[in-house]
Amino acid sequence: MDLRVVGKRLPRHDALQQVTGKVIYGEDLYRPKMLYAKALYSEYAHAEIKGIDLSEAAKMPGVKAIITARDVPYNRFGLSHKDEPVLADDKVRFKGDAVAVVAAESLAQANEAVRRIKVAYKPLTPVLDPFAGMKDEVLVHENTNIASHIKIRKGDIEVGFARAALIVEEKYTTQKVEHCPIEPHVALAELESDGKLVIWTSTSRPYSYTTHLSEILQLGMNWYKVKTPAVGGSFGAKNEVTLEPWVALLALKTKRPVKMVFTREEEFSVSSVRHPYWMKYKTGVTGDGLITAREIELISDNGPYVGLGFQTLTKAAVHAAGPYAIANIKTDAYLVYTNTAVGGAMRGFGVPQVCFAHESHTDSIAHKLGMDPVEFRLKNIFGDVGEMPTGQTVKSKPLKQSIFRALELERCGGEEDCR
Repeated sequence: MDLRVVGKRLPRHDALQQVTGKVIYGEDLYRPKMLYAKALYSEYAHAEIKGIDLSEAAKMPGVKAIITARDVPYNRFGLSHKDEPVLADDKVRFKGDAVAVVAAESLAQANEAVRRIKVAYKPLTPVLDPFAGMKDEVLVHENTNIASHIKIRKGDIEVGFARAALIVEEKYTTQKVEHCPIEPHVALAELESDGKLVIWTSTSRPYSYTTHLSEILQLGMNWYKVKTPAVGGSFGAKNEVTLEPWVALLALKTKRPVKMVFTREEEFSVSSVRHPYWMKYKTGVTGDGLITAREIELISDNGPYVGLGFQTLTKAAVHAAGPYAIANIKTDAYLVYTNTAVGGAMRGFGVPQVCFAHESHTDSIAHKLGMDPVEFRLKNIFGDVGEMPTGQTVKSKPLKQSIFRALELERCGGEEDCR
């Protein structure tokens, strides 16, 4: 087959601009009379806010504006759950919660003013893991710490296990992962001559930001623009609103351009991380290696706000059983609030966690059966068309082709020797 794109080297049209330093990233943006923003973050993972004293900070040299939750027109946002404040109001729910943001003539002045803000807290017991959270003894939000419970059922799980000659049960965990793009989060907001707002932000999803920003700022979409300079890495970290409303509100308040760039420390403590998962797998197989049933429990540490956590967990739950033709599947997936780092989008969107689990589990079952892992996979893998546990059909012919090609490469020692 003559392929025009697959397997071909394609030129990077922006390569020359990059190596010559002509590409403009968010941190390169500068405007005359631009102010610099700095946020004050919580001292506690979980605490009530009893009062905020801005008086000393407001008198500091160079300070032009300070915003708190009172300055946010609509102080809640989120895609599936509107649970996240732009600035913490009633309480803080993790150490990355911003309480106030300062705009000053210089970054040094903004930093000094932030140190002069006084916040009165009433510390609360933090929820530090999802298992403690699921007990609901301490609530991160009202009612319950279980933000979502996703159920998937296919066939009859009890009948499937009754047919099995061997049942294997195992647990797997994955950790938080910080995206760590070379470029941190950065945004600049400014007013055009007609009074319309322009928000420059290093994001990979400018169109989805407009929905949130319209509600937060209470502005019609015809009153502002979201523009994206070159993005120095995202990997999912820049899929969700963070500092954009802060610079926008400060620009509206001061009538001057306002810019904010996260430090590397802020990038680690404020931005979202890949959700850590706790996963239980129970699989029944016949003596000759046919999978008869698979029962799965997924627990996702969401941190204090859902963000894209529901969508991430949904995708994980759908793919948790793996690319195997299993007649009987039962999956329960839980999204749990804690007072730890906020979980969010990262490449793979929940699938890398469960893929690690179901493929490790597959190897383990093959070992217990005394079967070759490849033979075991080929016996159970989807055919040309596979059916997901939700009933969705997928074209899966490349699965077996990929396995056969990998075996071929292994036998002949690599791509060059196989030609």
